Amino acid sequence: MSQQQVETAAENPPAGVEGADPTPRSPREIRLVMIGLVVAMLLAMLDNLIVGTAMPTIVGDLHGAEHLSWVVTAYTLATAASTPIWGKLGDLYGRKGSFLTSIVIFLVGSALSGLSQSMTQLIAFRAIQGLGAGGLMVGVMSIMGALVAPRDRAKYQGMFAAVMALATVGGPLAGGFITDHFSWHWIFYINLPLGLVALAVIVVTLKLPKVRSTAKIDYLGAVLLTVGITSLVLITTWGGQQYAWGSKEILGLAALAAASLIGFCYVEQRVEEPMLPLALFKKRNFSMVSIIGFIVGFSMFGAVTFLPLYQQTVQGASATNSGLLLMPMMFGMLVVSLVVGQAVSKTGKYRIYPMIGTTVMAGGCLLLSTLGVGSSSFTSACFMVVLGAGMGFLMQITMLVAQNSVELKDMGVASSTATLFRTIGGSFGVALFGALFNDRVTATMKAAGGSGAVKGSGQLGPAQLRKLDPAVQDAYHHAVSNGIHTVFLWGAVISLVAVAAAVFLREIPLRGGPGQQAEAQLEGI
Repeated sequence: MSQQQVETAAENPPAGVEGADPTPRSPREIRLVMIGLVVAMLLAMLDNLIVGTAMPTIVGDLHGAEHLSWVVTAYTLATAASTPIWGKLGDLYGRKGSFLTSIVIFLVGSALSGLSQSMTQLIAFRAIQGLGAGGLMVGVMSIMGALVAPRDRAKYQGMFAAVMALATVGGPLAGGFITDHFSWHWIFYINLPLGLVALAVIVVTLKLPKVRSTAKIDYLGAVLLTVGITSLVLITTWGGQQYAWGSKEILGLAALAAASLIGFCYVEQRVEEPMLPLALFKKRNFSMVSIIGFIVGFSMFGAVTFLPLYQQTVQGASATNSGLLLMPMMFGMLVVSLVVGQAVSKTGKYRIYPMIGTTVMAGGCLLLSTLGVGSSSFTSACFMVVLGAGMGFLMQITMLVAQNSVELKDMGVASSTATLFRTIGGSFGVALFGALFNDRVTATMKAAGGSGAVKGSGQLGPAQLRKLDPAVQDAYHHAVSNGIHTVFLWGAVISLVAVAAAVFLREIPLRGGPGQQAEAQLEGI
């Protein structure tokens, strides 16, 4: 794109595009809107984590333990499947309206979940919650994209890293406290006052231009994408757990996912207003940060799942404070994310941070792979800080680069796609790491002659372990350590793909910096 074309684009932004020529916002106005956005993001992230510690009590009240996993799966499925749809609706019909709608749906789902009288009802109402949660995540990011230029956006996005850290650490603790001192129903009811605050703040403070679109919604594309995403999430949820990886159920889901996604790609090239414009992936930066985001989700959710297991089983940490076990990783991520956000806002340079972040993340996984039976809690905490620091370089930068790589009219699609890749990466990470972990633990116990005592050893809890002979306990500690070694060694190897993707990023000037007011159209990046 020539300089003359850039200047022309800036002087004549696309008509009818929300945020194509945004009115400058004062820091006070942005801070007020941020209150609502931060509360909304906290709701979306906290709700899935807060349920875990309450599940034993919920099952005791509602029975239906055989459907236990669906309380979480229904929420995750609905969130993942609705994410790209919310992004497109915001681009077509206005981000404020779609965001407010998602908050209302989330609150309705929360109220109904709290009123549930059976597991079937709870699962159905959790799915409604998940539908709203998909819009919350996308809405927060795309509204930020409409309000604040990328050059200034980085310093605000560090707040979202803080929300993620708070939700990850505080979610399980809050769930346990509310369940013990009030009732499990209140883990859902607590969303109502918080959600109403977010709703009121957004209604009063958020001012965006009206959007009128005559484009038709790509219903067929939406259905095919939903079926494809749902199939992928079910594969990663059920594979190796409820069904064997080679079972007809998993193979059938894989075939359905492949057919749906191939059909989706075919449809998207032929409709007037595609649900997810495939042309976005022709932009190098957008494709590279999508890969990086996938691997960040892969590594982060793998760490969140298996590190507490190692610390509780091998190091003897209390399960009650399992959320606190991840504090070092979240601390590293939070501090680095805030520092990087300020640096990007001051300099406008960002390419170096994904390169550093992916390298540090790979190094953190490699360090964690060295944990053994004799490793101290201090050692594991230090290694977790390294992994968290690597993620801190990446968490917000990947979203920033994705949004800066597209036209403003596609801000919602860019935000939803970045969120979706991270979500799917997390699902695949937990599934693959879980298979590797269980296989390694089982193989180690067989070699030690203790497999019969700990059948299903990957699911053996600390309380069960204490009932076994000391020799078997020692063998199991070594087995879990070997499983952790395998998980994070593969995590380090897979992280190298992200390192390669970061190298291929290009330093495209961020919109909003000095002399960059004309960067409204970024064709061919």
